[in-house]
Amino acid sequence: MSQDRTLQVSATIDAPPDKAFALLADPSRHPELDGAGMLRGLESGGPVTAVGDEFVMRMNQDGIGDYTMRSEVTDYEPGRRIAWAPSIHPPGSLAHLIGEVDPSGHTYGWELEPTSGGGTRVTHTYDWSGVTDEGALGLYPRVTEEQMSASIAKLGEATR
Repeated sequence: MSQDRTLQVSATIDAPPDKAFALLADPSRHPELDGAGMLRGLESGGPVTAVGDEFVMRMNQDGIGDYTMRSEVTDYEPGRRIAWAPSIHPPGSLAHLIGEVDPSGHTYGWELEPTSGGGTRVTHTYDWSGVTDEGALGLYPRVTEEQMSASIAKLGEATR
């Protein structure tokens, strides 16, 4: 499903929601779940336990190289929902590559719904509708639906 500034994919994995949620709430495990191949490892923070918690992740992308992102948890319901909003860390550290734009305002979200067979229906949402700097909109989306689907598949593999 694709909307103006939102990508969303869903799939079912063979693990209960609490097991999947435990991985999503532990940023040190996120590189294992990364279908886009950008995450290099946790620099600080985590596991997360509430809205407002933060973690900093080491990243790498073609054309950008190595950098870090600070994420703030924006939604947190154990076993059910989790989301975070990344921002460049420290602020302005990529200005030499992207200019003086503010690319903040996007979120990665996960919703987990138990299935009758003991698995989990996972809905992964990437939403950049909160980006307010018009000059930054050309940077989005940073991931594809295929990469997001791969993240759900990796979540299923990591719960085994």
